[in-house]
Amino acid sequence: MPGARNERRSDEGRHRLMAVRRRKTALSRRQVLGLGAGGLAAVAAAGAGALELVARGVLPGQQALDQLDGACSVASPPLVFAAPGAEESGTFYSRARQCQVGYTIAWPPGHRPGTPLPLIVALHPFGADHSRALTGMSLPQALALRVNGRPLPPMAIAAADGGRGYWNPHPGDDPMAMVIDELIPMCQRRGLGRHAIGTLGISMGGYGAVLLAEKYPRLISAVAAIGPAIWTSYAQARGVNPGAYASAAAFAGADAVSHAPSLAGVAVRVACGVSDPFCPGARALARALPPGAVTVFSAGCHSYPFFTAQEPPSLAFLGAHLTAAA
Repeated sequence: MPGARNERRSDEGRHRLMAVRRRKTALSRRQVLGLGAGGLAAVAAAGAGALELVARGVLPGQQALDQLDGACSVASPPLVFAAPGAEESGTFYSRARQCQVGYTIAWPPGHRPGTPLPLIVALHPFGADHSRALTGMSLPQALALRVNGRPLPPMAIAAADGGRGYWNPHPGDDPMAMVIDELIPMCQRRGLGRHAIGTLGISMGGYGAVLLAEKYPRLISAVAAIGPAIWTSYAQARGVNPGAYASAAAFAGADAVSHAPSLAGVAVRVACGVSDPFCPGARALARALPPGAVTVFSAGCHSYPFFTAQEPPSLAFLGAHLTAAA
């Protein structure tokens, strides 16, 4: 009967609408709980096949499903901060990147612009920018953090927009040159990093922090990488994020594992969750690092809980080594 057919069609339409809503809700929960800045942006960048890659564990979003069951939970003490110090944010035209670049420079509590201090260069994750270089805190908060009840040594921190090019040179866009030739000199004109510079990063930023130290070991004296997004082959990188490297030759020139021996004399700390899909790359890096490097492989995923838990010890590690170097 026509009325019955119309009712069935209406029911089918409602079921389809409910299914779509359920899929959207599930994806939203995964985004919030497990992907993190780097993983979520990587899913978006990978295109239509991204969710399949997530399901197969190729992309960092796989642990989002695990985290729904608590597999990615990482216990950490609450973050305690003193009153944050001064900060400066703005933009500058980057010749290296051929675009306007946003930046933030932060000073520790009790110190004003113009005070000579060691410098941390924070490299942001994929899909983020200078304002989201860290996950659990802002840049001024990072310097005001109390680790195990003690303040960090006085040091400054700076971050700038590096785009989505994995902190390695691309045609017409060289974020590494931007950091070396533009951001660091800007900070040094303010008295920062004249005697000691370290790098810090999460995910793509963790890879970039290591790579920057490898390329400039005489300039960078300490590096701390959290969940570094390291692939072990160009084919693997291209299959997940085609824009990470401009070519196979570019990958070879910016391969953090093969260039790890250049870190001799640089203080290195690498932390990665054992359920992080980038863990094989991080372990390969750990095996290639010179003796004395600190490597931490513990429970966790490529997600905010692990990143946030590892920020305090990473900042403390940099503070100790940069103070000694200065």
